[in-house]
Amino acid sequence: MKNVTLRQLGTISAIARTGKIINAAKALGLTGPAVTLQLQQVEQELRIKLFERASDGMRPTDAGLAFIEAAQAIEERLRALGEEIDAVKGVRRGRLVVGAVSTAKYFTPQIISGFRKLYPDVELKLVVGNRAETIGKLREHGLDLALMGSPPADLPVEARVFGDHPLVIVASPDHPLAGLRDISKARVAEEHFIIREPGSGTRTSYERFLGEIPGRMDDPGTEMDSNETIKQAVMAGLGIAFISAHTIAFEVAAGRLAALDVAGLPIRRQWYWVTRRDRVVTPALAALQDFLSKKGATFLPVLASLYPSASSNAGSRPGSSPKRISPG
Repeated sequence: MKNVTLRQLGTISAIARTGKIINAAKALGLTGPAVTLQLQQVEQELRIKLFERASDGMRPTDAGLAFIEAAQAIEERLRALGEEIDAVKGVRRGRLVVGAVSTAKYFTPQIISGFRKLYPDVELKLVVGNRAETIGKLREHGLDLALMGSPPADLPVEARVFGDHPLVIVASPDHPLAGLRDISKARVAEEHFIIREPGSGTRTSYERFLGEIPGRMDDPGTEMDSNETIKQAVMAGLGIAFISAHTIAFEVAAGRLAALDVAGLPIRRQWYWVTRRDRVVTPALAALQDFLSKKGATFLPVLASLYPSASSNAGSRPGSSPKRISPG
């Protein structure tokens, strides 16, 4: 390994990232034969194949996957070194790639804006994806920090809570259950649900909440892969949805959706910022982590009253009070 160069590390990473020699050459500003030669030199040095040629491109072998992970870690550390040197010189700048699960896209731009006001010379790139995509990018060293509902269990990460993440059930305003009080879990389980894809944090919480109802998970509902599509389906009367309260503030306020007053809801989960434990904490990353921990909750949507009907009837029963949601 001692004869492998940084250029060769970058070449192998480019082949893995683009999937083909010609694409890697274009990304690196080299010729195809030059990229092929560097790959051959590394394989000869290691005496093992790093890629297999397939009809759809270059597939990493097990050895290739290990090499690529090491190359990505080295590239990340070199970038971090540059930022640390800048910090020593008094230059408060840097570049961070922030990932956010799709549910977090409703408030992440406000967080980035707030951070940029304090650190205008730190360049931030936002990458939004579902939970599996976000975890995949963390695994591949593609993100400096991610915002998600719960940390991945199969990665060495550091995670900190920065705010509450309430989950509720919504329906169209003219749904028969809209406006009713203390709807039982068994009653709401009779309805048709519009749900997120398997593996998403919201889907997991939905299955935990209604999983105790016999037979309910035999037909969990109609799957859709985005909160926007789910909200449109609910507004069209195609079903009800178990969804993050932070995605529906506008629609509830506008009277286009109604939150159902179901016993046991809202479920309060948390929002976390997550970084790989082996990620070098640069001054820019440390500043963002500190900003999220201290001020992140102030950028979460505040739903003054998610259940207007409950609020208006709060005095109708002794001891009753409206359910209210705000960041913790």
